[in-house]
Amino acid sequence: MRADKQKVGRLLKIARGQIDGILKMIEDDAYCMDISNQLMATASILRKANREVVRAHMAGCLIEAAESGNADEKLDELMAIIEKMEKG
Repeated sequence: MRADKQKVGRLLKIARGQIDGILKMIEDDAYCMDISNQLMATASILRKANREVVRAHMAGCLIEAAESGNADEKLDELMAIIEKMEKG
């Protein structure tokens, strides 16, 4: 993985903490809209982490593949991920 491991790791640890908090909110019968807001915040952090991983892929693997004249497979992978992200 070429992404900034510390940055991605930090984002994922924040998301994990938020998920733990959401589970506690559910156990405590918190207000549904408060839970929903926390779920959306967590999803946003996960999307941010994913963007960092994809950006690093584009800056590393994709450029290397293009320079070697072998970019088609990497472009197909990237397009598949972008399509999944759009459906998100």
